[in-house]
Amino acid sequence: MVLIIKQRATLEEFHQMLQTLELYIKIAVDIERGILAGGGDKHAYCEAALLEDGSRQQDIWGADWIPYDQSIAYESIINIRPSQNNRSMLIQDPAIRECVKQIAQELIGGYEPEIG
Repeated sequence: MVLIIKQRATLEEFHQMLQTLELYIKIAVDIERGILAGGGDKHAYCEAALLEDGSRQQDIWGADWIPYDQSIAYESIINIRPSQNNRSMLIQDPAIRECVKQIAQELIGGYEPEIG
């Protein structure tokens, strides 16, 4: 289930996003609007939800949120953008990575998955 998170996620929303993959949440972050879409099994689904909500593609970056250690992996196929000097699945610009991290921590950070 893909949810668009515009303010701090509730514990219920967090668990809904975690349902699909259980160990981590695929997210797409709109760094201009300060929001994210999370859940589902593909970053592209999160990106599509944000586009439908009014985001611009050039502002959306894909990553994975790992709640067990509150870390983030900055790798997604949606990040391959030669037109924005990002020729890799990894977000190459440290400023964009930091922005993605801050938004993710603010909106979905701090929650831990239930064990068992």
